[in-house]
Amino acid sequence: MVAPGVLLIMFEDLRKFRSGNARKTFRLIGHVLSQGIINSMRYRVYVIELSKKVFTESARFRAANPQFNGVLQCLYVGMTSKTPTERFKEHRTGYVNKKGHKLSSNIVLKYGTYLRPSLYEHINLKPMTREEALIMEEKLAWDLRRQGYAVWFN
Repeated sequence: MVAPGVLLIMFEDLRKFRSGNARKTFRLIGHVLSQGIINSMRYRVYVIELSKKVFTESARFRAANPQFNGVLQCLYVGMTSKTPTERFKEHRTGYVNKKGHKLSSNIVLKYGTYLRPSLYEHINLKPMTREEALIMEEKLAWDLRRQGYAVWFN
């Protein structure tokens, strides 16, 4: 439930804005409410397919996946509060946030090809907290390794 004071402050501040800015703020408030950002963040798990070159070029990746036989794909498993598509774009562009922190994985930046929704959509049906998503990320990564994929996760 959104605290009444929070919206009251937002709507009182709107009087200070010109109509164009007010419309943007109303859209922002609608987005915040629709995404449940005020109540709690909703986290998602995602899977990105990597080029098989990662297995031949990265000793750390090979060491983490001794079971890999080259038949299935190489994957990256992660979690985010954004949509998987937004997060994938951040990985592929080498996104740096306002504080100067690089938020992209080097492996995805160099070897990432595309998202694999069929491997994670069933998990994201239920909203998850950060802690639940971290647990689910690790569980999914180990499950995929057991199936024969080569998987990198944090």
